[in-house]
This record gives sequence, C-alpha cells and structure tokens, in this order.
Amino acid sequence: MRMRWFLTIFASVLLAQLAVAQTPNPIPGIVVMHGKGGSPTRLVNELAGALESHTYRVANLEMPWSGRREYDAGVDAAVQEVDAAIRGLRERGAVKIFVAGHSQGGLFALFYSSRHAVDGVIAIAPGGDPTTTTPREKLAGAVQQARVLVAQGKGGEKAQLADYEGSKGITPVETTPAIYMSWFDPEGELGMATALKRIPATVPVLYIAPTNDYPALVRINPSLFKALALHPLTQFYEPNATHMRAPTASISKILEWTRAVSTAP
Repeated sequence: MRMRWFLTIFASVLLAQLAVAQTPNPIPGIVVMHGKGGSPTRLVNELAGALESHTYRVANLEMPWSGRREYDAGVDAAVQEVDAAIRGLRERGAVKIFVAGHSQGGLFALFYSSRHAVDGVIAIAPGGDPTTTTPREKLAGAVQQARVLVAQGKGGEKAQLADYEGSKGITPVETTPAIYMSWFDPEGELGMATALKRIPATVPVLYIAPTNDYPALVRINPSLFKALALHPLTQFYEPNATHMRAPTASISKILEWTRAVSTAP
C-alpha cells in the first residue's frame, strides 16, 4: 500500500513537471522608444530588429520628441500613443509587456511605468530630465516665455522656443506653449527621480548605464537606480559603450533579462 502511494505521488509530480516543460514560454511584447531628436530608424533600430528576430512582438515608435515631429503632441498624448501600441502588441499575441526607451525614451519609459501597469521596464541611458539643474538653467528663458504665453491665452498658438541636449546644446523648437510646458516644466511630473520612486515594487527594471555615457549621467545613474523599489529581478547593467551605442551594446542583456522576467513565477 505504501509503495503504491509513493508511485502515485511520484507519477503526479512527474506529470506536473512534464506539463510545465511543454508549456510554451509567454510571448514578450516590447514598446521601443528612441531618444531626443531621433527616430525609430536610428540608434534603436538594431535593438528592435534583434528582438523581432527572436519572435518578440515589437512596436518601434516615433514619439513626439523625434526630429521630424518636433514636439507636436504633449505628454498625455504620448501616453495614449504607448497605450495604443501595447493594445496592438496584445492583439499580436504578446503576453508579457515591456516598455523600453533610449535617452529621453528611457526617461519616458520610466514615467509611463510609474503610472501604467507593465511587466517590466528597460531604461537605456535615460536622460532629458527637465527638472535637473542644467536643463533648468539652459531653458529658463524659453520656459518663462511659454509660461507667459499660456497665461495670455496663447497656449495653443505655435511659437519659437528652445530645447536642450547635452551633445548639441540649445536648439530651436517650434511648438505650442501648452505642449512645450508639458515636456519642459521644471516643476512638472516628468522628473526622473519622481518616476523612479513611483514605480511599483512589483515591476522589475533593467537600468542600463553605459560606462562611457555623458559624464553628468555617469555620475548620477547609481543614485537614481537606488531610488527604485527593490525587486529580485531589477538590475543595474553597465555596458562598455557610449550614450549613442548603448541600445546595440545591450541587445544580449535585454534578451536575457526579458526572458527571465517573462518566465519568472
């Protein structure tokens, strides 16, 4: 009787293990977002292509901060664009949903995941935070101009304002003051420190900090990472790469990490 009981239990465990082994892994879906002034065909294209070649469902988006779009939509509209992309990924069979972004796209991925449910976040050399000291100083005049125009009831009329990026300095940008303030308000909600603190502890983050990034980002990345809530799969990854090459240099790590997150209990 005891031997029969043992064989029954052993057979049940074996069948359960076989069922797990034969269950296909959940299909990952990833929203990929380029950096400031970029596009889906530059810097992030190799990453998007590699993910697709591994049967991931990918939405490589052109966001409002692209060189072509020049801030033609505000933060709320950008959130809706990501929402729509995620719905499309699910319709294509994606089960686990990730948001990934490079530079300003990384900042936005963190911002988005602090307010919307996702299975994981990939921030690749995140930057472009309007609440930090240098952008505040460089764009103070443009922000004040936009604020005054909004107060005068001209928030919906296009104006010549300014953008700032570490490698390019100050560049002109033409958009409406209302849209501009949604992206560049130094007291707004797009700050990276705020987003990091608001990401739920249940959401893992792959924070990619290239060793040859812009000096200011290299200095601040460790402290920003520490602001994240602890999750067993949250990681700080430092590829030997520049800011521009970070997406391509991180392909293997991103594949490894997303697979681990997708198959985790």
